[in-house]
Amino acid sequence: MRLQPEHLATLLAIVDTGTFDAAARQLHVTPSAVSQRVKALEAEVGRVVVVRTSPCRATAAGEALVRLARQQSLLESEALAGLAVDTRTRTDLPIVVNADSMSTWFGAVLTEVAQWDDVVLRIRVEDQDHSARLLRSGEVLGAVTSDPTPVQGCSTEPLVNMRYLPAATPQLLDRHRAGRGFDWAAAPLVRFNDKDDIQQRILDQHGVTSAPPTHEVPDGGGFVTAVRSGLGWGALLTGQLEPLLETGELVRLGSRDRVDVPLYWQRWRLPSAHLDRLSELVRKASGRAGRRP
Repeated sequence: MRLQPEHLATLLAIVDTGTFDAAARQLHVTPSAVSQRVKALEAEVGRVVVVRTSPCRATAAGEALVRLARQQSLLESEALAGLAVDTRTRTDLPIVVNADSMSTWFGAVLTEVAQWDDVVLRIRVEDQDHSARLLRSGEVLGAVTSDPTPVQGCSTEPLVNMRYLPAATPQLLDRHRAGRGFDWAAAPLVRFNDKDDIQQRILDQHGVTSAPPTHEVPDGGGFVTAVRSGLGWGALLTGQLEPLLETGELVRLGSRDRVDVPLYWQRWRLPSAHLDRLSELVRKASGRAGRRP
């Protein structure tokens, strides 16, 4: 069996853009041509490769082909960039980064990449515990993740240890005092989204089995704002919390309560100069941010 490059490129475009129509616009062909290419690819491999939902996504069989298509696209782009006179050629680098890293140390990576004229970054912001799926499916080339176990075909290295400390406004603490402590079971809390379990880990440390009132604020800066406004208590990074403790806007809850989340950089094992250069930037930026796991 010999897979057609244009069929693989079409599958990749569908996964990246989410629809057949958008893929057609990206490839400068008609939606009918996109549909025909997918049908031909599915006939070649004897399996369905795309789930026709909104957005479209690859099936388990399709994910293996997306990985292959992504690898071919990266290597081809770098080869053409090395040969082309047109310096406007840019290599596509899709990666996934957790929200807290994006709002803190990863900004240094963006500052450096801004000086590159040969790369286009496509960043997905996703919880650090849920990035392995994106690597496995071929949707991204690299990931800042809390999972030290490399996805098949990837390498992994330690980056930085993120420490979270529970905090609240003095007013919220006063309303939910329990003797000399804090009523963890009754006090409202703020979490990033339903994948964010940092606050739950704090509750587990206090043996809380019930579900306190829980607000969701799926934005890094908005999360801090919500805790500062007294909407609920939340676990903040030490760098975010320290200046707010100094001003008295927030107080720390529990002198010993903390959650440490070690982060790692996983990337595909490919002979890619662009991916090597990006990995070096990630390594340096995280090294300046804090301790290694």
